[in-house]
Amino acid sequence: MRKLLLFLCIISSLALSAQNQDSLRIRAIYDEALTSLKSYDYLRELCKGIGHRLTASPNSYKAIDWGYDLLKSLGADTVYKQEIMVPHWVRNEKSSVKIKGEQKPLHATALGMSIGTDGKTIEGELLIVHQLKELDTLGAEVVKDKIVLYNRALNPRFINTGNAYGSCFDQRWWGASNAAKYGAKAVLVRSLSLKEDSFPHSGGMRYVDTIKRIPSAAISIKDANRLGQLYLNGEKPTITMKMNCELRPDTIHYNVVAEIKGSEFPDEIITIGGHLDSWDLGEGAHDDGAGIAHTIEAMRLLLQTGYRPQRTLRFVLFMNEENGNMGGKTYAKYAKEKGENHYCAIESDRGGFTPRGFTIDGPNEHVKHIQQWADLLAPYDINVLKKGWGGVYIKPLKENGPITLIGYLPDNQRYFDHHHAASDVLENVHPRELELGAASIASLIYLIDTYGLPARILEQEKKEIH
Repeated sequence: MRKLLLFLCIISSLALSAQNQDSLRIRAIYDEALTSLKSYDYLRELCKGIGHRLTASPNSYKAIDWGYDLLKSLGADTVYKQEIMVPHWVRNEKSSVKIKGEQKPLHATALGMSIGTDGKTIEGELLIVHQLKELDTLGAEVVKDKIVLYNRALNPRFINTGNAYGSCFDQRWWGASNAAKYGAKAVLVRSLSLKEDSFPHSGGMRYVDTIKRIPSAAISIKDANRLGQLYLNGEKPTITMKMNCELRPDTIHYNVVAEIKGSEFPDEIITIGGHLDSWDLGEGAHDDGAGIAHTIEAMRLLLQTGYRPQRTLRFVLFMNEENGNMGGKTYAKYAKEKGENHYCAIESDRGGFTPRGFTIDGPNEHVKHIQQWADLLAPYDINVLKKGWGGVYIKPLKENGPITLIGYLPDNQRYFDHHHAASDVLENVHPRELELGAASIASLIYLIDTYGLPARILEQEKKEIH
């Protein structure tokens, strides 16, 4: 009995010592982040020194060189450019959408990947709907030759604004093809935001190959509300529309990859990333310059505090998330071809606001395992560690086999105020919030690398797949 008690005391003492060591390590990470303020420096260079970074634009190539040089200067073991093929969509001149007879245009912008109007101004009577299926009921007899406005607002009752965004996403993504099959001339989409202002929010859309392609543009919420009120008053104004956007042939682009080699398990890879491209209306500060700053600073924080990982840490600046996700898809394709063992992946693509925690796309055992670190993260207000969404550009890794994906979760109440809009600029990112995000991501990397994830689950899933 005495030996057993002695053994338990030793185990308890070792556990307490490890916990103290973890606390000191995480405290050092936060101290370094909050006193150096490097994340905001990186974001300033990206937003003000380069600007917006639409895929295949001159600025996007400048951003690649900037990221490559910066990651090399910070001391990564290896830095390289990973070649990918990407779509090349160009907005050209700004869109012009007007109520016929008025001089002042509506606040509008072409949706990403939309066709233009071939240099012409098209016009049609306004038809307002709120659901895609309404057009199925109205049919071609009503829809033909109209310009359709999808005017469904984000539901403010959702606490998580991402859920509100998701509930309206279909009208932007499929709206053009859904209207075109009934003969509509063009489509307008209410901006996907909860803030009533005059900023139109861009974003990607998709055509159905078997349906005629028609132009598609977003209009500001103020303008959408105005048109909606006119419609309720019985007025059906004629809309004029001109857009010069175009889709050019695919071209070569690059992800930027930096590695710190693992000391014990170098073949087990933990990927951390943000996306380097952005829409061309603002500076891509929250979407996703913040994620790029987080990625680069997380690497610097670990190196600066003297941490040498057991597993290989791979920091990736992904290209082309916004209109194709070819950076994420190609990264996963290369990983599969090389037979790489991707242990887990972390994505930051929800803005640079105050950290709340992480959402975990993985087996319940992994979620519970990560939740064991709640006490270590609680002093930094990392209170959310739950099952949920991992991320867009790390998701393709799931096709290669079982992997746990983790999405960084900041406060999301203001994110869609700026998402895909001209207001997404450096001035709308708070330096301290950004630094806290980088520190929280670096801390989670440290914990996952140090303690791992339950290997039994991964091995079991691999057997089930094969």
